[in-house]
Amino acid sequence: MADTGPAIDVKGISYSYGETLAVDKVSFAVAPGEIFGLLGPNGAGKSTTVKMLTGQLRPSHGSIRVLGMDTAEDLAAIQARIGVCFEEKNLYTAMSGVENLRFFASLFGIKDLDTDGLLERVDLASRGSDRVAGYSKGMRQRLMMARALINQPDVLFLDEPTDGLDPVSARTIQGLIRQEAERGAAVVLTTHDMYEADTLSDRVAFINQGAILALDAPETLKLRHGQRSVRIRARRGADEIEELVIPLEEVDAADAVQRAVTELDLLTIHTEEATLEDVFVAYAGRGLNA
Repeated sequence: MADTGPAIDVKGISYSYGETLAVDKVSFAVAPGEIFGLLGPNGAGKSTTVKMLTGQLRPSHGSIRVLGMDTAEDLAAIQARIGVCFEEKNLYTAMSGVENLRFFASLFGIKDLDTDGLLERVDLASRGSDRVAGYSKGMRQRLMMARALINQPDVLFLDEPTDGLDPVSARTIQGLIRQEAERGAAVVLTTHDMYEADTLSDRVAFINQGAILALDAPETLKLRHGQRSVRIRARRGADEIEELVIPLEEVDAADAVQRAVTELDLLTIHTEEATLEDVFVAYAGRGLNA
């Protein structure tokens, strides 16, 4: 029977480490083919939430359904259809990249894995026979991503997948995330990188101190809580640079921009909008690193 409804349906889940409440009555749903960003600072509850979704932790309250199945009852069937890529690099460093992929494929009962194709997707085709002990951090993360795709998952959980990576490795992984969503996989992405979340996510949820503060499309959140403006830099005299910021919400914004364009010796002019970090601060009252 085909799955219907959301790929992930989370209702009121909570989890505590001793006396510390890490996740507090969190609810959300993720559709097939959607990239869902779970955003917040370190210690906000992102990783704990993902560990509950993947069955590593069991919520003390609430329920989780993945692909129509309850994680409390059908965990083995769920895990056969999901992919995970966490910060912890639990690869076998004495093995080659190919051997790692084949070993993990055997855990899914997959005997005809296209290792060459997977390694090509993560730009490791030329290093597949090398031992993972000689891989850089970025190469290991890309191999982790390839491993998460072994079973062509219907749901993909990514916990800080590009944290600390060089730009080339980060772009490779971001491209894979988009490809998997286009294929129809639901993607849950946890990150404290607001720019990455903004460019990748269809919707984002801000989590802080274990609770979701806001949930919507990035553009909607930025328009709702931010200020759009035009920033103009112009030359004044021989050595002086003047900078003007004109809020677009002001009644005479168009006239002000027109005057600046016609009357000033322009150097640069560009529009600005709120960032997701600005929105997070508006909700949480603090920055991501506070």
